[in-house]
Amino acid sequence: MDLIKKIGNRSAKIGVIGLGYVGLPLIIEFVKKGFSVTGFDIDRTKVDFLNAGKSYIKHIDITPLTGRGQGAKGKGLQTKAASSSAASHSKIKQPATRNPQPVFTATTDFSLLKNMDCILICVPTPLSKNREPDMTYVFNTTKTIAQYLKKGQLIILESTTYPGTTDEDMRAILEKTGLKAGKDFLLAFSPEREDPANKDFSLRTVPKVVGGYTRACLRAAQALYDTIVIKTVPVSSTKVAEATKLLENIYRSINIALVNELKILFDRMGINIWEVIEAAKTKPFGFQPFYPGPGLGGHCIPLDPFYLSWKAHEYEFSTKFIELAGEINTSMPDYVVSKVMKALNDVGKPIKGAKILILGLAYKANIDDDRESPSYRLIEKLEELGAQVRYNDPYIPVIRKSREYAKYAGRKSVKISGNYDCILIATAHDEYKDIDFKSFNIPIVDTRAVVKGKSKLFYSA
Repeated sequence: MDLIKKIGNRSAKIGVIGLGYVGLPLIIEFVKKGFSVTGFDIDRTKVDFLNAGKSYIKHIDITPLTGRGQGAKGKGLQTKAASSSAASHSKIKQPATRNPQPVFTATTDFSLLKNMDCILICVPTPLSKNREPDMTYVFNTTKTIAQYLKKGQLIILESTTYPGTTDEDMRAILEKTGLKAGKDFLLAFSPEREDPANKDFSLRTVPKVVGGYTRACLRAAQALYDTIVIKTVPVSSTKVAEATKLLENIYRSINIALVNELKILFDRMGINIWEVIEAAKTKPFGFQPFYPGPGLGGHCIPLDPFYLSWKAHEYEFSTKFIELAGEINTSMPDYVVSKVMKALNDVGKPIKGAKILILGLAYKANIDDDRESPSYRLIEKLEELGAQVRYNDPYIPVIRKSREYAKYAGRKSVKISGNYDCILIATAHDEYKDIDFKSFNIPIVDTRAVVKGKSKLFYSA
């Protein structure tokens, strides 16, 4: 049966590789629309959690995956939600004949890829220690897919990367099997546009950019995404789709760098940057507000600009604007630490031996996502100076093991109190906004404009 027809009647089997912040929302939407989905991951803990009907990401509700599932036995989590939610939006194409029993199963057995009709790759694309793209996860995943590749399969990369990854690097790996992209199998790129815990937009409501290696590849990928999103945006190639995601995040990186630089300048001038931004955003045209912080966090903005800068060297081109923004943003933790040192000095305390409480480990408010969080860099820098650092985060009770900061794994969130020499606010969780910081009578360094009012012990950073 033609793949597009199988997608239309929901008989196409979907495989999603990577069960994190990108892969899990995709799985939920496909199951809700009536597909049987298999989630693949090398992390046994994630697989066991999902097969037991539990979410390991607090803001992601996996109720659509549980239904009458068989849970921990790993036989698949059946869902009742698919039939009702699939018809919830008239713009999303509905199947002529619905798959009668959509099922979700998580597994570490990648040999099951041979049973999939569509395979979506949602693995990390971090940077190396030298700030160069680390494509290990994408290329190793592609090599694994190649072991089980069969005619007619659709392979889609969602991980953010440099232009050329899909139709050059991945295609070369997959075509070593003897199968040809666009003829024997289909190849496409569609960048994820996740914004964790965003209450205004979800995966379903954010337009999906799609680029295919050939027109046939594009048609199949677009048909697949048309089932779960309100609007798809087809573009002429995978390179255009890859470049689109980079432009989106570079735009944000540069504008955040601008307000971070202005924050430092305005601080010296005695001007509150937050008040300036609030006033400026009343202009109904020509201005979009961006906000300063202690450094960039999340998996996109701190990393993606460097992917394009690295690729630009292949074309003997220097991305000066992008690199300057990167320098400013990565220097912000140093600025914050200098503010902490000043705050302590003003009350006659040295940084060495000082007890400091950092509020917020997540990179943004009201989520448990600590990927690339500047809080880790702040902890590291303060401890290098001899400070005793603890943290509080209601969303991250225990620090999980990570690639870059494995040394902090196992540390636990502590209670907020005034029994410290200084409190550093790094994340604007709602839980912090009603705290009477004045009652602590210690220096408060605020990087997120959480504290309202002025006090000689309050420091904006």
